[in-house]
Amino acid sequence: MTDSLPNAADVTALHDRLLATAGWPTVEPAAPDDGLWQWVQTNHAFNCRLWAEEDLARRTQVSDAEIAANKRAIDRYNQARNDATERVDEILLVALGLVDAQSACTDAPVSTVGPGARLNSETAGSMIDRLSIMALKVHAMRAQTLRTDVDADHVAASQVKLGRLQQQRTDLAACLDALLADARAGHAYFKVYRQFKMYNDPRFNPALVAERAGKAG
Repeated sequence: MTDSLPNAADVTALHDRLLATAGWPTVEPAAPDDGLWQWVQTNHAFNCRLWAEEDLARRTQVSDAEIAANKRAIDRYNQARNDATERVDEILLVALGLVDAQSACTDAPVSTVGPGARLNSETAGSMIDRLSIMALKVHAMRAQTLRTDVDADHVAASQVKLGRLQQQRTDLAACLDALLADARAGHAYFKVYRQFKMYNDPRFNPALVAERAGKAG
């Protein structure tokens, strides 16, 4: 199953291709498959929606109600983005034979890691998530270099920052490939780390618990 593992070049190419797609992410083209790549694309879509909402939430000349709507959308999209990241990790770990397939989607995945492998603190899914964000940063900074309503200093500074962002993405992509290669060889592994974002769960968020208790009273 390890033949189905992605490489970072394909991941970054997908991110860039989607960002260049008209109407993205409102209009989502079909993913390369309905498994790993579907979830990579889903993660990227929610990162794009988050990016747009974060910009809107910084507005200063709109009503408080509009900003509140942006903040609530940010919570929803962030949860969905994290869910997709965890799904990517589940699929990769099963493909690598590092987790019991039946338990991979549970809160307590059963590891099948061989002896001697080192635990990597960052998961492959979280690195793909970070590559998605890097793609957005590169895309946005490149747009700054093409602006005609700013002075030459702004364009020049943006070009310098664009180069740095591209180098950061190249470095991260190499780290992803290295982790997957080490995991395939039995030298490294990672785990599915559940985020358990308590603020989105009315059972755990103390403010929401208090609201419900007040209504019940």
